[in-house]
Amino acid sequence: MAQTNPPFMSGVPELLLLRLLTQREMYGYEIVKAVRLVTSEAISLGEGVVYPVLHSLERSGALRARRKPVNGRTRVYYSVTPKGTQRLARLTAEWDRVSSGIQAALGEPEHA
Repeated sequence: MAQTNPPFMSGVPELLLLRLLTQREMYGYEIVKAVRLVTSEAISLGEGVVYPVLHSLERSGALRARRKPVNGRTRVYYSVTPKGTQRLARLTAEWDRVSSGIQAALGEPEHA
């Protein structure tokens, strides 16, 4: 079984959460399930990873949280702010740069 949060995943939860939340507002556990779904279960983020990232993004102004009553309970729904959209653009550009470099390194070896 794959490791839930391998060390090389640093920064990936923030990128995924911002991306998912640009599509629609969601609550924490819904995000956990959505990450598994959109990554075809290649990435599984536990609540112990998701909630600290959500709180950090909210504190930085990248996310907005609102409480909403649902079936007699209150859920906290998160949505991306303009600052979060900018953060997502920077993270996406950085991810593209790094993943291109990794793809190049994993490709066919060059013969001297």
